[in-house]
Amino acid sequence: MAKYAFFLGCIAPLRYPGLEAATKKVMQHFGIELLDLNGASCCPAPGVFGSFDLWNWLVIAARNLSLGESLGADLTTICNGCYATLQEAWHILKEDPSKRRSVNEVLSKINRTYNAKTGIKHIIEVFTNDIGIDKIKSSVKNPLEGLKVAVHYGCHFLKPRKIRGHGSSEKPHILEDIVKALGAKPIYYKEKLLCCGAGGGVRAGNLDTALEITARKLESVKEAEADCILHPCSFCHFQFDRGQVELRERKGIEFDVPVIHLVQLIGLAVGIDPKSLGLYENEIPPTYLDKLGLG
Repeated sequence: MAKYAFFLGCIAPLRYPGLEAATKKVMQHFGIELLDLNGASCCPAPGVFGSFDLWNWLVIAARNLSLGESLGADLTTICNGCYATLQEAWHILKEDPSKRRSVNEVLSKINRTYNAKTGIKHIIEVFTNDIGIDKIKSSVKNPLEGLKVAVHYGCHFLKPRKIRGHGSSEKPHILEDIVKALGAKPIYYKEKLLCCGAGGGVRAGNLDTALEITARKLESVKEAEADCILHPCSFCHFQFDRGQVELRERKGIEFDVPVIHLVQLIGLAVGIDPKSLGLYENEIPPTYLDKLGLG
């Protein structure tokens, strides 16, 4: 049985604990063991923290990575931001022994060390590399036929392309492949590769600007007549879900586009109860469940 140390990040446990529950249930369904990563901190956030203090960003990331190494397991995460930080830190420390030694001098003060023997995989990589598209497809009990899905990759999963290693960052297809395996239909929309609006500290620093980007994205989804927006990131989940409430309250703009994480959509298709997948924790209701006869 494959095993991973589950790096929760901040948003999932604090805002959407249903995403954590959904991930554990879906991974258990496919025989993947998720280990508790006791003592984990913020990743820390890639855009804001790393931009102002790269050294302490790296040390904190290394500490988190060392927790997985102590368990003899790679980390996995359902957040693109956490993935970006931890994957880039792993890459730096693996490729630069001198920097790794310097980091370990700091970590030694708390009796920790990181040797870059284990790293991190995004949950998408667990689905595509460990489980595989064919097994996902053969596990479907509730084919999501008729569901039109607008796929959102988010910024940090795809770029920088050479470090992430997921092929083209301009014409990605990994999520579309999974959506098709579930029986649903990925649809084209013109703002597919646009940021959710929250990243890089924009949400914290200028909410109106963040919401303008979110509105542009959601307008494109509505124009394409999608039933929902699918993503692989808990922070994007927060921005698309809570952001729609803020757009209504602050700007009088109504979208009502259901938001769903990849693990939730897979959970629905393999027959896991919608309530246990955290779908009813969203501020925007999952109206597509009625369409699929799963409400």
